[in-house]
Amino acid sequence: MHVVIVNHDIEDFVKWKAVYDAFDHGSLGVRFARINRNVENPNNVTIVQGFDSAEVAQTFLANPSLQATIASAGVTSEPRIELYEEVDAIEY
Repeated sequence: MHVVIVNHDIEDFVKWKAVYDAFDHGSLGVRFARINRNVENPNNVTIVQGFDSAEVAQTFLANPSLQATIASAGVTSEPRIELYEEVDAIEY
């Protein structure tokens, strides 16, 4: 499993979330997503998404429809994007 973590500022969470939810992540290889809001700044979000491979994740990130969706969602900062290989998953 590979994980992409994206952090950026947004204009309005409700607007951003509606655009996020309308985008078909699953058809582009996203296996799961976790959406997190900064406790001190609720207009800063961090999204954690899982993919079967690094290649699928990179293809997802390069998709032109994703870029257009980001632009229409009210993102106000340059997204910080990081790709990781998951080496363990622990639930307590």
